[in-house]
Amino acid sequence: MVKVFLTGITGYTGGDIFHVLHEAHPDFEYSVLVRNESKAAPVKHKYPKVRIVYGSLDDSKLLAEEAAETNILIHTADASDHEGAAKAFTAGLAAGHSQDNPAYWIHTGGTGILTYQDADANRYGEPLAYEPYNDLEGVEALTTLPDHAFHRNVDKIVLAAGENPAIKSAIICPPTIYGKGRGVGNTKSRQVYVMARTTLVRGKAPIIGPGKSEWDHVHVHDLSDLYLKMVNAAVSPDPEVDRHIWGPAEGYLLADGGIHIWRETAQWVADAAQAKGYIKDATLESLDVTHAKEIAGFEAVSYGLNSRGQGKRARKYLGWNPTGPSLKDEIPNIVEVEAGSLGLKPAQS
Repeated sequence: MVKVFLTGITGYTGGDIFHVLHEAHPDFEYSVLVRNESKAAPVKHKYPKVRIVYGSLDDSKLLAEEAAETNILIHTADASDHEGAAKAFTAGLAAGHSQDNPAYWIHTGGTGILTYQDADANRYGEPLAYEPYNDLEGVEALTTLPDHAFHRNVDKIVLAAGENPAIKSAIICPPTIYGKGRGVGNTKSRQVYVMARTTLVRGKAPIIGPGKSEWDHVHVHDLSDLYLKMVNAAVSPDPEVDRHIWGPAEGYLLADGGIHIWRETAQWVADAAQAKGYIKDATLESLDVTHAKEIAGFEAVSYGLNSRGQGKRARKYLGWNPTGPSLKDEIPNIVEVEAGSLGLKPAQS
C-alpha cells in the first residue's frame, strides 16, 4: 500500500492537489496535517478514510515521525518559507528510508525566487531585463540561485536532502496561480484576486510604475495535474525519467502555463469590473511600491517585479501539457468571486 503524507489540504493548492490525487488513487493510504478540529471537519466529511494528523509546521518531532513512515511526501503548506518544517522532513525521511527503499519528496517552491534581480536593482514596473530562466538546459542556474533570493533558504534544504540516496526530492515551482480550487478549504489564490479586490474597493486597477513587468502563470487544475504526474512517476519509477526529475541536480521543475504583463492584467480586471457595473471607469492607478503595499499588502509587490521561467522539464519527461482556461478568460470569474466576498451588487447584469 502506497502511503502519502500531505500538508496543506485545507489550502488552495494543497486542496486541489489532494482532490486530483484522491480521485486517481483512492486506494492509497493518506495522512494529512491539519491544525485543529474545525479545520479537520470538512476533510473528515469529504474523505472519511483519510487519517488526520493534528499539528502544525512548528511540530518538528511530529513531522519527522510522519516523514519516516510515508512513501511520498507532498509539502504545500507554507512550504517555500518554513525552514523548520523542511529540516524536520529531511531528518524524518532520512531516518525512515534507505537507498533500496527511498522516499519521494514533492516540495512546493515559488517563482518569487526569480524576482531577486529586479529587487536588487530596485526596479519596479519595468520590462524584463534578463533572459527567462528555463528548467532544462538552464536548470543549474535555478539550483544555484543567490542565497538572498526569496525562498532560496528552503530550496537549499530540499536540494541538499536530495543528495541522500534515501531521499528522492523535487521542487515544483509555480508562478501566479489562478482558477477555482476543488479542495475542502480555501478555493482561491492571491495575486490576481488581491488585484481584483483592490480594484473593486478603490474603483481603479493598481499597477506599479508603468506596469510593464512580466510573470508566468498556471491554472490550478494544470498545476495539480503536474503533481499527479510526479506521484505517478514515484509509484511506477522509470530509471531514465527518474534521473531527470528527482535529485539536487535536475529535480527542479517550473510550472508555467502562460505569460502575463501586469499592466495588461490590471486592464483586464478593470474592464471586467466595469462591464459588470462594479466600477464606473476601467482606469488604472499607477502606484509606487510602498503605496501599493500599504493599499494591497505584500502581494502587490509582485506587480512590479519580473518573474519569468520556462518549464520545459515536465513537458519533456512527464508529458505535462497545461490546457486550463487562460488567465484572461478567468478574470471575469475572479472579479465575481471578489465582488461576492465584498458583498457588492452589480449595477447591471
